[in-house]
Amino acid sequence: MNALTAFSLVSTTPLDSAEQLEATLRHIGATRYHSLHPFHALLHGGKLNKGQVQAWALNRYYYQSTIPIKDAVVISRFRDRAIRMEWRHRIEDHDGEPGSEGGIERWLKLTEGLGLDSAYVESGEGILPATRFAVDAYVHFVRDKTPLEAIASSLTELFAPNLHEERIAGMLKHYDFVNPDIMSYFSRRLTQAPRDANFALDYVKKHASTPAERAAVCNALIFKTNVLWVQLDALHHAYVNGHVPPGAFVPAAC
Repeated sequence: MNALTAFSLVSTTPLDSAEQLEATLRHIGATRYHSLHPFHALLHGGKLNKGQVQAWALNRYYYQSTIPIKDAVVISRFRDRAIRMEWRHRIEDHDGEPGSEGGIERWLKLTEGLGLDSAYVESGEGILPATRFAVDAYVHFVRDKTPLEAIASSLTELFAPNLHEERIAGMLKHYDFVNPDIMSYFSRRLTQAPRDANFALDYVKKHASTPAERAAVCNALIFKTNVLWVQLDALHHAYVNGHVPPGAFVPAAC
């Protein structure tokens, strides 16, 4: 497999078939998914204090709460009603339905269980600047790139279930302030993420019909891995290395 640059595939990467496309996408996940970030090793290994875990959950909420906004933008890119109908359940998964809890509520259950005020979490006032810039860039990407690239950027979900399993096991084992109830977001995604990823993978394999289109699909996934990675870079710099930017959340334990 050819090397990757910081933002894209090298031009000599073979992408002459749907099978080569899938192999390249899986290589990107194996080498660039944020499961490899040192911050996750600390989080899952019980090496963070409660305040650092709070900071992670607070910042990640901004990403989680923006996902249905991103998905609404993706839907707006398609004239095909069948695709809109298929994509719509992603919004319902996060926003919930009347009488049915969604992913955002489950994440707020996590932050509340960690001792954070929900109004403060929802306000976004304490998040890191890099969190806001990265998440907002994701919305801009699906708005401004092709519909094919918009769908391709969601393919990090191919690699999410293993990370969720590791997170559930590690955090329940190592933190006495974590319990299964507040980890319900992750347990629910164990079934939702594969369903979503399989649709997106099938879509890009079918609709990326040229090497240039397949490269665009791969580069969209690389972009998305950067969106996820930079958020952890910022958390590590602020809450592990101790360089919290002005105005950001300062936990009592730091």
